Amino acid sequence: MEKIFDATERIILESGAERISILDVCRIADMSRGTFYRYFDSQEDLLDAFSEYKRESFYQMLAEALESCTTPEERLATMVSYLEDYLANGNPRRMLLVAPGFALKFLKRIFRDAVVRFQVFLSPVFDAWDQRLGVKLDRELICDLMVRLVMSEQLVEGETERGAIPQQIGQLVIALRLAGIHEKKHPTGRASRVSRR
Repeated sequence: MEKIFDATERIILESGAERISILDVCRIADMSRGTFYRYFDSQEDLLDAFSEYKRESFYQMLAEALESCTTPEERLATMVSYLEDYLANGNPRRMLLVAPGFALKFLKRIFRDAVVRFQVFLSPVFDAWDQRLGVKLDRELICDLMVRLVMSEQLVEGETERGAIPQQIGQLVIALRLAGIHEKKHPTGRASRVSRR
């Protein structure tokens, strides 16, 4: 399977997802078509499985990187470093250039899952922030914005200096904390927006 996925990635990065052929995958992976068809029914089936493989590999390596972290600060720094390395050394930008339709479909497909997984990975960090700030932060919103930041970095290369992402995340948390708007009941029983905390 790994040989097939490696061959698939090589072809996509060289000529795009539209031009991928089962014959080329078999040739590069050095296997027969019969062996290929034991795992996949079609080109579409292969591309779906490849997308899933890339997503799960990304999270598995991130989880391994976070295993040794002992403090929330170290956990956040490790996660941000992993994301920066992924953007700098991975293939996401190349994929967008060569196979934009496939890459955008992939990003859309993984977006909601990424928000959920970021919340899990950063749970100890959020716990520490909640305690320090004395307020429960909207974890889903923060992770939604973090995922959007990482995805936008893939689209707009070189706009953010290396090391700037943790600073941006910190500013985001402070802004959400200071600009938090909360519901308060009127004497009439209706809810209304009230001033900042």
